[in-house]
Amino acid sequence: MDPAFSNELRADREITVETVRPHYDFIVCGGGSAGCVVARRLAEQENLTVLLIEAGGSDRVPSVIDSTQWMWNIGTERDWGYKAQSSPTVNGRTPILPMGKVLGGGSSINGSVWARGHKHDFDNWAEAAGDDDWNYESVLEIYRKIEDWQGKPDEHRRGKGGLLNILQPDNPIPLVAGLIEGAVDIGIPYVEDINGAPMEGIGGCGLPNVLVQDGNQRVSMAATYIHPFMGKPNLDVLLCAEIVKLEIDGSKVTGVTFVRRGRTYTVGAIKEVILSLGAINTPKLLMLSGIGEEAELKRHGIELRHKLPGVGKNFQDHILLAGCVWEYITPEPPRNNAAEFVFIAKSDSSLKTPDLMPVLEETPFASEVTASQYDVPVGTASAWTLAPGLARPDSRGQILLGSANPFDAPLIEANFLSTDTDIKAMLRCIEMLREIGNSSFCAPYRKREVMPGNLSRKKMVNFIRNASGTYFHQSCTCKMGRDEMSVVDGRLLVYGIQNLRIADASIMPEITTGNTMAPTVVIGERAAQIIKKAYGLN
Repeated sequence: MDPAFSNELRADREITVETVRPHYDFIVCGGGSAGCVVARRLAEQENLTVLLIEAGGSDRVPSVIDSTQWMWNIGTERDWGYKAQSSPTVNGRTPILPMGKVLGGGSSINGSVWARGHKHDFDNWAEAAGDDDWNYESVLEIYRKIEDWQGKPDEHRRGKGGLLNILQPDNPIPLVAGLIEGAVDIGIPYVEDINGAPMEGIGGCGLPNVLVQDGNQRVSMAATYIHPFMGKPNLDVLLCAEIVKLEIDGSKVTGVTFVRRGRTYTVGAIKEVILSLGAINTPKLLMLSGIGEEAELKRHGIELRHKLPGVGKNFQDHILLAGCVWEYITPEPPRNNAAEFVFIAKSDSSLKTPDLMPVLEETPFASEVTASQYDVPVGTASAWTLAPGLARPDSRGQILLGSANPFDAPLIEANFLSTDTDIKAMLRCIEMLREIGNSSFCAPYRKREVMPGNLSRKKMVNFIRNASGTYFHQSCTCKMGRDEMSVVDGRLLVYGIQNLRIADASIMPEITTGNTMAPTVVIGERAAQIIKKAYGLN
């Protein structure tokens, strides 16, 4: 053990005193959208000691607090900086995969969209887990508890008085009215609340729900769940600390080892360790600790502690294209979260669940390839983009280790657009967006269509492969379920390992229909419920 183990550690920004104890009842690894929730809910039990460990730094910086600046965090120290491996399905490109490395995780650097998911998503989760406590009606109960919804009342579906201030963007840019009329004209109904009844049926178009307050101030999970509890004697929040290994005795996890500013510490967990590191870093840590597919661990000389072939498999992400772009007649600066129009719809009427989720980006939005191929206007106010997006992609990827060195990035084989069904859905999405964007309803805001234009099918598929990227919704790599590729059961316990649970987007059996922050918060709330019940807590 490090001789300075029990000494005070150097303070990080707003936290004036940081100490680390030899052991805690619970150690929560990762201070993201789920980790903040779990740590807060456990720390509400004053007789429990809780340690929350986050690799990133403070979230109290202007580009996090101001929700309109979210895109400026990408590629900074608040982003892990991961990229997908080169793939022929995206013409050899390596799309970036931004992921929050800051207290609050993705909720501190994302576009603040609160998208709760479709009824079928959660009913499918419940079926996979064999546990009705994961079904839609059970999840609705959690949403009602945590939301403070400022929109049209809906007692069954929406909550009032909860921790999270949720509203619709105020005074959106004028273009939004034209987009709504254009969407309605092609058969996508306008809805007052995109998270209400439409997410039990065919979807609709309208304004997104956003997590903001007092103008543009971000409502992150760090600010909401953790800041009010900082200074509580039973909760320690440790920033700039990267976990490198789970400590395992036989089949029992006994604690974690982490590195902070060049020094190594090992901390014990009396009851449990909860992994909330996200869908890339959670499987990475499991594999580094000897839990995973035997061949993958052997490849890096890592001792197998427990064979779980599903670790790192089933990678899913919403695929986003950059994008269908139109130049403004009169430049219009972005407002609110700069994404004030969305729709959820089906690419094929025979589908059970909507599979398209395009979004308005109130700036020019091009990939590194398409930016060089098209005359894209310069300046954030010069153009607007309808970015095609897939809500239920069939493509699947995997997370592999880059090496046995915990500080090396993993290998992320995203395999975007690796199925014909995804290409077909994306082609239909572009067709719909071009109809909307080129409609008479958007004419007052359209000088010209910048890209992609009216292309042949072959050229449009090539455009799709050159423009495709991610919504930054990595998920499903340690899925909940009952088959041989499942990693956790319905109680979020890792199969074959004692005292270890996972609570983050990696446990999703399949990705939700919409942005993943809200379902990830639900996972955190559900994990806390499960843990409290297991230990007879209130």
